[in-house]
Amino acid sequence: MYNLWSIFWTSLKLGLTSFGGPAAHLGYFQQIYVKQKKWLTDEEYLDLVALSQFLPGPASSQVGMGIGLRKGGVAGSIAAFIGFTLPSVLMLIAFVYIMERFQFNIGWLQGLKIVAVAIVAQAILDMGKKILKTPLQYVLLIVATIILLYTTSIYSQIGVLIGSAMIGYLFLKQPGQSIPSIVFSKKWGAVFLSSFFVLLIGLPIAAKILKWEWLVLFEKFYLAGSLVFGGGHVVLPLLESQFVGTYVTAESFLAGYGLTQAVPGPLFTFASYLGMVIGGIPIALLATVAIFLPAFLLIVGAYPFWSSISSHQALRGAVAGMNVAVIGILIAAFMSPILTSTVRDVMDGFWAIVLFVLLVKFKLKPWIIVVIGVLIGFTFYR
Repeated sequence: MYNLWSIFWTSLKLGLTSFGGPAAHLGYFQQIYVKQKKWLTDEEYLDLVALSQFLPGPASSQVGMGIGLRKGGVAGSIAAFIGFTLPSVLMLIAFVYIMERFQFNIGWLQGLKIVAVAIVAQAILDMGKKILKTPLQYVLLIVATIILLYTTSIYSQIGVLIGSAMIGYLFLKQPGQSIPSIVFSKKWGAVFLSSFFVLLIGLPIAAKILKWEWLVLFEKFYLAGSLVFGGGHVVLPLLESQFVGTYVTAESFLAGYGLTQAVPGPLFTFASYLGMVIGGIPIALLATVAIFLPAFLLIVGAYPFWSSISSHQALRGAVAGMNVAVIGILIAAFMSPILTSTVRDVMDGFWAIVLFVLLVKFKLKPWIIVVIGVLIGFTFYR
């Protein structure tokens, strides 16, 4: 019991202080879990980070779950997830609760939407620098972006991801590595991996047959959480295709995404905000569980098999192909709805460029950009 409390308390402190997105979170994790706590070695930590990059889902959250798994088994993984995620979930729920009961100058909403423009533009730039290395990847990116600009459904995004994975599997083979990472038996790992696929296939069928509203929402958030490769920002277009226009407005959606940059912890808690807007606290909690559940099932299930997976060059090539498609998904979402619903005149474009420069050139923290964006909204928009 003490072990679980230690895992929860350590991850809770990280959840309260980890600003800056997935890359920054991994730096915080290394300082606390590796350097201070010595719960795992540098090599074991880097191995776990590599696995989280290989799997779909929020990278930093999966690393935290994996560390909890090593320290306290499946219960430890759950404790690590709750601790790291809880602060941002509560902050976003409280924000929606307050905004629904008090009237404020709505200019801040436009300020948050402009923040989203700058944040996503920076994410596209950073991911492009890290991932795009060959002419084939650039061609694949252009084709994927064009397809996604003309077909905006979640199914077209799935098709592009699968097609890019097939091309990557055949033509983008990556150097393999072989590091033993056995945490518990492969038998239990297979159970968790099977559960992931059963839910991925079964939830849409059950939601369509039963038509229960809570099940429909759970399925949508679970699907979005199952398809995110390349970092938390990629969840934006997946959730946009599922919820904007049917459950939330584009303005509320982008404002919430901008706000999520200001709170510590994982970007996936954007789902908590959406759930709160859609149906209050019960749906916020349902959305949080649904979007993180695939990441949990995958990290716990794949960890025992990682030494075999990591040495397979073609599988790593498939992931490289999907990462290219992810940039295409993000570019398409950036152009519509982010730009089309946010940059309406020269002033909007000017402030978006200013915030982008502050992020990229002056390296300001995302939460500082959010504060500046809100101040711009209050000052220049009515």
